[in-house]
Amino acid sequence: MGFTLPRTPRGHRLHTGRGHWLLLAVLAAFIQQAAVAAECKGTVYLTLDTGSLAQAERIADILKKFEVKATFFLANEKTTRGDYALDNSWADYWRARVAEGHSFGSHTWRHGYFREDLADGQHVLYKPTEGKAESLDATAICAELNRVNTAFKKMTGRSLDPLWRAPGGHTTPFSLAAARQCGYRHVHWAKAGFLGDELPSDRYPNEALLNKALRDIRDGDVLMMHLGIWSRREPFAPMLDPLIAGLKQQGFCFAPIMAGTTVTNMPSQNRALKSSPASEPAAVNSPLQRKMAETRS
Repeated sequence: MGFTLPRTPRGHRLHTGRGHWLLLAVLAAFIQQAAVAAECKGTVYLTLDTGSLAQAERIADILKKFEVKATFFLANEKTTRGDYALDNSWADYWRARVAEGHSFGSHTWRHGYFREDLADGQHVLYKPTEGKAESLDATAICAELNRVNTAFKKMTGRSLDPLWRAPGGHTTPFSLAAARQCGYRHVHWAKAGFLGDELPSDRYPNEALLNKALRDIRDGDVLMMHLGIWSRREPFAPMLDPLIAGLKQQGFCFAPIMAGTTVTNMPSQNRALKSSPASEPAAVNSPLQRKMAETRS
């Protein structure tokens, strides 16, 4: 790939004012990005759901170390500090991630599960993490997604990207349609991209999860993990360092998901839950995801 700067008429000096140097800086950045892209054998998309935020700082440090841009999906979940992820006490953390150039989407305000569409076709059964199940219409679904945007923008001055992820990845046709109407595109994860950080560490040790990811992840995969998991004794977060290093060694580059990003390596997103909290989702893709469904439901 080559670039040709415009020639100046004979006898005229090229203008070297502020605008000219700005143009050169933009061109230099573009050339650098093109060179990096030429070295990539594939692209993967790391996504991070809020969770308990117990490993939030460690994960941020790893991302900075490798200069990786990720996509964060935010819900107002309770954290190990005793506050909530979208309280003002976390404003500095989110402002720092904005400054680093990551992408951000909604994970619903109350981290609720979309269990099934109701018979009238205009409501969905929604079960928040705290509280009883309730019926949401399209307006209420948009409010649940937009409340995250309101809090995030107040803290950072930046709006969310038009992306969302349903907790557990469980969606219904009505919830997807309602979210699209208020401008949000759903982002699931690839089969190999489920990193297993919420599985019990005695049965799924870090090394086994790391080796599986390095073996199975392919070009275009969306990866999913959390900024902290309450139930896992041995946090998976330290494995993010060798995971990124290993994938880069294989020739993968990392990119954030943005409004115009096309991601194809995702399974069907209509994975509705039955009304019973003990039920598994209608579709599961691997033993790891079956275990995920059991622990989340």
